Amino acid sequence: MIPFELSPIAHVESALTDLDGAPKQPDEGAPPAWLVFEPSVAEGLRDLRPGQEVLVFTWLHLADRSVLSVRPRSDPARAMAGVFSTRSPARPNPIGLHRAEILEVHGLRVLVSQLEAVDGTPVVDVKPVRSVDDG
Repeated sequence: MIPFELSPIAHVESALTDLDGAPKQPDEGAPPAWLVFEPSVAEGLRDLRPGQEVLVFTWLHLADRSVLSVRPRSDPARAMAGVFSTRSPARPNPIGLHRAEILEVHGLRVLVSQLEAVDGTPVVDVKPVRSVDDG
């Protein structure tokens, strides 16, 4: 495989600062968080509006990239599973996928709901959530 380079377009500003204390899923108490974008991608933000649902793709920079098997939800009672069948952040390419609603847009800062990424997490992309009817 040919390696490639991925550059962050933003970073997360969150009240979550401790990886061990961060929720595993947004509905487990994840707070709203700001996505702070780089000036070079400002044009890409022009159509983002409060109320839109987006998928936020992050680079889970604190994850262990050598892990290929985990116990789902870190539960010792569960059988080991391959990381590609789980949402574990520990994986060879630790890409996080977060579904969130845009709450506010202020210039290069976008506030989203329930983001379980810790403060400083790089953001690599944002995409709108589309239904089958959207085409």
